[in-house]
Amino acid sequence: MIHRWSIARRLFVANLLFVLALTAVVGTAAFIDARDRTYDETGRRMAALAVSVADNPLVLQAAESPDPSARLQPYALKVMGDADADFITIMAPDRTRWTHPRNEELGQPYIGSISDALEGRVFTEITAGTLGPSVRTIAPVKDAGGSVKALVAAGVTVRTIDVAVAGRIPALLAISGALLAAGSLASWLLGGYLRRVTRGWGPEQLAQLFAYYESVLHSVREGVILIDPKGRVVMYNDQAAELLGLEPRDSGDDPANAPFLADLPLAPSLKNLFESGRTAHDEIHLTDSGVLVVNQGPAMGPDSPAGRQAAMFGTVATIRDRTEIESLGSELETMRTLSDALRAQTHEHANRLHTMVSLLELGRTGEALDFATQDLELSQQLTDDMVSSVQEPVLSALVMGKAAEAHERGVELVVQASGAAGAAGIAVQDLVTILGNLLDNAIDAATDAPGPRRVELHVESDGGGLDITVQDSGKGIEPDAVDDIFRYGFSTKEAGPFGRGLGLALVKQAVQRRAGTMTITNSGGTGGARFHIVLPAPDPHSLPEEQA
Repeated sequence: MIHRWSIARRLFVANLLFVLALTAVVGTAAFIDARDRTYDETGRRMAALAVSVADNPLVLQAAESPDPSARLQPYALKVMGDADADFITIMAPDRTRWTHPRNEELGQPYIGSISDALEGRVFTEITAGTLGPSVRTIAPVKDAGGSVKALVAAGVTVRTIDVAVAGRIPALLAISGALLAAGSLASWLLGGYLRRVTRGWGPEQLAQLFAYYESVLHSVREGVILIDPKGRVVMYNDQAAELLGLEPRDSGDDPANAPFLADLPLAPSLKNLFESGRTAHDEIHLTDSGVLVVNQGPAMGPDSPAGRQAAMFGTVATIRDRTEIESLGSELETMRTLSDALRAQTHEHANRLHTMVSLLELGRTGEALDFATQDLELSQQLTDDMVSSVQEPVLSALVMGKAAEAHERGVELVVQASGAAGAAGIAVQDLVTILGNLLDNAIDAATDAPGPRRVELHVESDGGGLDITVQDSGKGIEPDAVDDIFRYGFSTKEAGPFGRGLGLALVKQAVQRRAGTMTITNSGGTGGARFHIVLPAPDPHSLPEEQA
């Protein structure tokens, strides 16, 4: 049954038992100390009383008289009443009592030790006499020569002392009760706090939860990162370390040694998101290695009492890799471009067939043959130029598809290629991303141009790398927007059903990944934008064996 108790209940019971034991120990110690102090105080008071009586000349004079009791008994009773003592016994050196609270004890021998007093010393003891146990002091009565002529014993019974000690018990009980009440209140308040923090769970449940937490962090396919309100990265799992390019960190590491966000090599957009602590849903962020989808929300504490806001422990962010999805999207876009090109060519081919059929029906066979020959030469020339200049089949197909799409939209696409793009050793996927997005933007810009609609593509390739220039006849790019066009989400066009502002961001990412450079200018003649990209050839030793 106990193992089902929450941490708060266990702590409350343990603390209450500790307070009870502490109260008992402290109360007992205080009682014993009060009793010992009372005994010591009584002994000092009786010593002063006995010495005062022994120093009185009356006692020495009476001791030398024939009947000492006649003079000393009234004196002893009066002093005993004034000094609040239970007895004052004046006796001869042979123990014969001259005074006693009870007259029948006069002349009887004194019960107790007198050896130290006979040697001239004052001493105090606790012993039983005719009145019961008592605290008494025996002092010698000396003559002028220093001889002991009599002894004086003054004392208080233990029963009287115990009554005095009992008078302090209510105060001790009040102190003990206050200590018990304060300890119980502190235990109750601490238990309530722990109950809210641990949500009423026991240590076994928390240990099981932590085991699940560890398993989830290491098995989940998404990156998870926890950030406290001070900007420390308390924890991140292996997937987050891989996606963000961080050193692996164990979830059991001390949070006090957690790194700050400012010290981690994160992309600026990610760092700004994590530092802001704002809520984010499926935000796209670009890094040097890929495209990430980030969700972020606050890490709130358990429910607080009414009127108080729940404590915020920081933020939790989950990260998904969207690079593969974007690659598939690029491939899908390439296929869409090729299908659009085939559709446009089919449409144009149908028009040409109708023209040739009409010429044949009109009996103008020679003109029909010349028209077919010229159309075939133009198509073959474009195909031969692409195949001979751009030896990569995928790029050739991409450029031819873009050319057909541009023609359909009334844009002239001029292609100038030299060298062999495939010999540069650059991944085709990156080239498709760069050329496809640049041509798409250029064709869109040229389509909106009021004057001639023209797009020029220059591709130069050699063993040292690849040089790509794309220029359009559009309205150009505002100088203030040059730094923003590569940021995800920025676009000068209206957002479509799938969003805008990702194409050029992917271009920038691909160029950076290949250690290339990119410059943007507005051409003076046509007024359009000019994108110039230089991609160096990779080191053959760093390529896979089959690609090298």
